[in-house]
Amino acid sequence: MIEEGYVVRGMVLVAVTGAALLPGQALGRVKRTVTDAEVRRVHAGAILIDTHNDITSRTVAGLDIGAPHADTHTDLARMKRGGMGAQFFAVFVAASYTEGNRAANRTLEMIDTVKHDIVARYPRDFELATTAEDIRRIHREHKIAALMGIEGGHAIEDSLRLVRGFYDLGVRYMTLTHANSNHWADSSGDPNQPNHGLSGFGKDVVREMNRLGMIVDISHVSDKTFWDALETSEAPVFASHSSCRAVSDVPRNMTDEMIAALAKKGGVIQINFACEFLNPDAAAGAEARNEKLRPMLAELRRKYATDPEGREKAEEEARRSVADPRIHATLADVVKHINHVVDIAGIDAVGLGSDFDGVDCVPDELNGVDKWPNLTRALLEEGYTRADIFKIYGENTLRIMTQVERVAASLQSKGK
Repeated sequence: MIEEGYVVRGMVLVAVTGAALLPGQALGRVKRTVTDAEVRRVHAGAILIDTHNDITSRTVAGLDIGAPHADTHTDLARMKRGGMGAQFFAVFVAASYTEGNRAANRTLEMIDTVKHDIVARYPRDFELATTAEDIRRIHREHKIAALMGIEGGHAIEDSLRLVRGFYDLGVRYMTLTHANSNHWADSSGDPNQPNHGLSGFGKDVVREMNRLGMIVDISHVSDKTFWDALETSEAPVFASHSSCRAVSDVPRNMTDEMIAALAKKGGVIQINFACEFLNPDAAAGAEARNEKLRPMLAELRRKYATDPEGREKAEEEARRSVADPRIHATLADVVKHINHVVDIAGIDAVGLGSDFDGVDCVPDELNGVDKWPNLTRALLEEGYTRADIFKIYGENTLRIMTQVERVAASLQSKGK
């Protein structure tokens, strides 16, 4: 209960009553009605950066991002309608590619699909970006900045030389693990992970990423790996596509303690739109579905042991076969996670990492890259200011990129 009197918001004294705050409403946010014109004006002014999109797993197999697609979250026309400023495309390497040491080859194929099938195929619409300033310049030129982030540290095949090589090819973040643990980092998705966190070599990977200017991404990692990465890294780290465990209790989400520590070091948690990450009822439904799915996936791993491409397709079909319509989340759930981060860590700690085309279920109001204005409206109605929304949509990500670049320049100047 709030006592009657005054509080300070910025430099303005504001009277408060004895009424309690509405759930999820912090001091400084007042719910209100907004106009279509205000939504358009604020949305058009932001540099909207999404830090994780998996449409690349389709373009590498031949999908044309420039054509309309009813069965994807992403295509070029919808990106334009959604007012996107920059997209980090996932260089996703499935765990199956570790068999036979094919992970690095798959990484090169995924890098090529961004450069060849997206940027080179549509040069009037996309341009490859590798720095924060690139994003700002490309946005001024009314194109979409295309960036790359590796998903799955096994992509480097335990080689710092490959980290350097992938950086030279344009990769600007790497998720230390995927759902599988690797030789040097534990994953939150591995039920058998020993919780050793980062090995000595894993810490060397983080240090080399710092030296190069590659963002350390802690989405998918175990809690121990998170704390080890945060302690080891000289630059801020981020979670490219995670949400809040206090709101939806799944291992892929971050605890309040982790979010606060991430923010203290200048990091950002980019909110993931997967239904089970957003909503606890959806998480319960997803776990029941996964119980059915696990033996199916185990059988597919055996069946397609030497055919990773075939395994990926078969796994997609298996997931569709156990889809549960009860797994559902809403736009309000997304706002709830943003509120939660802001309330415990501040407005500078939150961004957007949709996981579009990498998850089966997203909120209906945010079911594609054209629906971003719906989030703008919801945030304005929640009481967020234009400046707040600019931070959430892109400025926080640009800030961490700039900080990572500065740390790299400093380390290189010292000959490290």
